[in-house]
Amino acid sequence: MSSQKSPIYIENEWSISENRFDPVQIVTTGSNFMTGNGYLGYRGTFPEWEAEEYVGCIVSDTYDNADGKWKELCNVPNGLYTALQLGAAQVHPTRGPGEVSDYRLSLNYRYGRTSGGYTWNPQEPGLQKGTELRVSFERFASYSSLHLLAQRVRIAAITGGLLTLSTGVDGRVWSLNGEHFRECSAFNEGDIIGLNCATSEKGTEVVVAQGVQIYGVTPRTKDSAEPLSPPQEKRRNFRQLQFELQAGDELIIEQMMTVFSGNDTADPYSAAVELAREATENGYEREAGQSARVWDTLWNRYFIHIESTDTTQALLNYNLYHNIIATPAHTDHLPIGARGLSCQAYQGAAFWDQEIFNLPMYLYTYPEVARNILIYRYKTLDGARRKAERLGYEGAYYAWISGDTGDELCPDYFFKDVLTGRKIRNHFNDWQIHISPDISYAIQHYYQATGDWGFIKDYGAEMLFEIANFLVSHAYFKKDKNRYEIIRVLGPDEYHENADNNVFTNFQAKWAIGTALDVYTRLSSTDPQILQKIAQRCRIDGQRIELWKEMYEHIYIPEPVAESKLIEQFDGYFGLEDIMPNTLANRLKDPNEYWGWPTGIAYETQVIKQADVVQLFCLHPESYSVETMQRNYRYYEPRTHHRSSLSPAVHSIVASRIGFYDQAYSYFQESLGIDLFSTNPPASGGTFIGGIHTAACGIAWQMVVFGFSGIVFTDQGILCKPHLPQEWSSVQFTLHYRGQSCLVSLTADSVKLDAAPSNQKALPFQIFEQEYRVQPGDSITHSL
Repeated sequence: MSSQKSPIYIENEWSISENRFDPVQIVTTGSNFMTGNGYLGYRGTFPEWEAEEYVGCIVSDTYDNADGKWKELCNVPNGLYTALQLGAAQVHPTRGPGEVSDYRLSLNYRYGRTSGGYTWNPQEPGLQKGTELRVSFERFASYSSLHLLAQRVRIAAITGGLLTLSTGVDGRVWSLNGEHFRECSAFNEGDIIGLNCATSEKGTEVVVAQGVQIYGVTPRTKDSAEPLSPPQEKRRNFRQLQFELQAGDELIIEQMMTVFSGNDTADPYSAAVELAREATENGYEREAGQSARVWDTLWNRYFIHIESTDTTQALLNYNLYHNIIATPAHTDHLPIGARGLSCQAYQGAAFWDQEIFNLPMYLYTYPEVARNILIYRYKTLDGARRKAERLGYEGAYYAWISGDTGDELCPDYFFKDVLTGRKIRNHFNDWQIHISPDISYAIQHYYQATGDWGFIKDYGAEMLFEIANFLVSHAYFKKDKNRYEIIRVLGPDEYHENADNNVFTNFQAKWAIGTALDVYTRLSSTDPQILQKIAQRCRIDGQRIELWKEMYEHIYIPEPVAESKLIEQFDGYFGLEDIMPNTLANRLKDPNEYWGWPTGIAYETQVIKQADVVQLFCLHPESYSVETMQRNYRYYEPRTHHRSSLSPAVHSIVASRIGFYDQAYSYFQESLGIDLFSTNPPASGGTFIGGIHTAACGIAWQMVVFGFSGIVFTDQGILCKPHLPQEWSSVQFTLHYRGQSCLVSLTADSVKLDAAPSNQKALPFQIFEQEYRVQPGDSITHSL
């Protein structure tokens, strides 16, 4: 499977490759072929590449504001840089005087290993014609030692020559929004070299160290391990060695790069040097084996096995891989970035994507990771309180773009008018309020899936209560209509800002308040002393609880119109110009125009950016009849522009549930290929938003499990109503529910459930109308 736009192709279910270099796709390629481990992400680039080729090592918990507008993660110095020279000629895969053949770049996402290579022939006077080198490399971000990147470069001499190798730490990095290091000083600790840097805003220490081992050919000159001295090289610290290569020689260079910041440890310098030395002594193969063993345990939890006639397995594996490496599973104080660690776009920060698109995979496969993700929201609760207070509200209004503190990172002016060059005032940061009840939704589902009441007492209740406080302070009571309304918002459809009574937002708000009331009632009965402490922090009294109840009972939820059963997305939506996206696009004067508020071509039409009413059905399928969902899907789907990477997957899940199976599979395939085949542009409205779409990767799991497999988690257990695509003969995956685990195996004719022997009690499982209680170690098979 391939695309005209992309040189990428699928090798097998665990590997992708490209066999030609496409400079137009270089940003996308670097993201697609990256390696990472949740602490850092290293882009899929050649060792010889530099800032001009968008080399990047993005490190979590290094937030810095260098330009006064964008607070983002740092791209740290590149400790795997490798420069090659044969005689006087530069050896390089994509530039220089040589002729390159057999170009290849690959990613093995079973173990997170980027590799590549090329054959080089000189086109330079003074070098014998026919002189050839075969250069190849492999690298991985370690999952057994999160601060480590390992790389092995092989240089095979087909004919001989004098080779000069420069390897070390390159501090000239690609950065989206300003220089994030106000200073970088080179250091030499004998066998370990590196750069010690300080961030621009806070002066946080960031240390990158490198250790090297050489095999196969003895250096001609000794390694001086001295930093280069010219001023223009002050941000680089290289070793330089020479080798007299003979035909048939193979030179092997093993490089160990380590990264620590002052946010990781009190002494990042010593930590980086010591780990680099230890890893260098261990060697590449040993470190690779240790990391692979961790990957084996991860895939045992996350892997979905699909027997199909197409490339589904490879595409699904690829998406799950990127969701895994984007997630800081090692900690509970960092977010899943909307572009993960693939680049600095979206600032390495969390959106609503985190709870609605990324988290469910972990919730039902590795609930401890889901817990960490939600504790991050608790640790940023004060930031949400500060935002609410700043905007004149009570409680917790979570940041639309949330970094390490929970304070709002989204700027007032996100896009610009490409026709005039003027800034566009968007209101993502003060009108897109559904972020807060979305977090309540995730908390409620976490408790439903785990029964972890300790989490609710320690973290969840306080978040739920403060979100409810925010919602009642934001809503308006309309006496003439005897109802609460939520006005001047934008829902998931970001083209239509300044909307009143967005049905998705209002429904989520009611859900959130109802959940807060349920938790308050239970705490009153079971843990009154804990409740008293939380109530004091949240300034809750009996009058406030009555206000919650009043809003819950009287909040306006737009109902389906009697005959058509259509639900109006927001007040006045049906009165907007009714036009389809393809026709509307003819009004563009520039293809890069932003379509939405306040002057975009879609704002005064019914064209929407992404699923909105359909998004509501995705989260709350039990609240509407199949007929209502079908009619609304038919209405809104052709009016959806799908300019968000989140939209195709949501349509796939809903289409699966309501019987539109062909559309479900078409949107499934489209969603799986969003990154791999570059179907979305890297910029919108003049703002760079490239990189891996981690939410689209995360929801891939949901499309299979919630969509085609028909899995629904309830308070009573697990419900299964499958309908597999005709291209699939079987699907198999592991689920965790309330401390129990099981293996679900589906075919077109049967459902089989194997309960883990380690389970402590029977697992309630329902297949259509048939109910089962599967004892530990038992299995059931149900014919369809």
